Amino acid sequence: MHSDMLQAAAASLPAAQAGDAAEGATVLIGYGAADELTRFAADPRWTVHVPGHPAEVRDAVRRAVECGVRTYVHLSGEANAEPRGLREGFELVREGLDGVVLAVGATLDPVLRATAGLDLAVLYAATVRPFDEVALRTAVLAADHADVILVEPGLSGLSAQQVARTLIHVPHRLLALGRADSLDEAVLARAVRDFLR
Repeated sequence: MHSDMLQAAAASLPAAQAGDAAEGATVLIGYGAADELTRFAADPRWTVHVPGHPAEVRDAVRRAVECGVRTYVHLSGEANAEPRGLREGFELVREGLDGVVLAVGATLDPVLRATAGLDLAVLYAATVRPFDEVALRTAVLAADHADVILVEPGLSGLSAQQVARTLIHVPHRLLALGRADSLDEAVLARAVRDFLR
């Protein structure tokens, strides 16, 4: 368990007092609740953050309170070594031509280690709803192969429908991995290599 994620959430909440909040702001925080992540990700009325570092947790809560939107912040028991995703949209972490990996939240570090030596573009998402269609489409069209590997800390395929909608006019293949697939680096590396064959 990575208690820094919970501490960051707890420390962010006192700053988000009613006087500072925009009208209509609702912030819910869940810890390791894959079913809740699935439920909120399926509801278009909610913004869904899946931060991969304590600094991202604080940023997500602050933005949610300031913007006055319904927000679900999903915390996992793991964290990446460095904060990323402190801006809107997906972040290009590494360029590559053989396909695109979309790593969500705390899956980024294991994804980077598991795909080291492979010519894969890696996108990082700390926010999954709204889904950054432009960044994904841009990365896929820049690659030589429209192979997409989606790695999420929740249930496998949580964002598969969003990927399919984004790439509806782009013939592509998708491998969706989630928490149930045991995101051990060796297992992840094997799954990626098998998919790319």
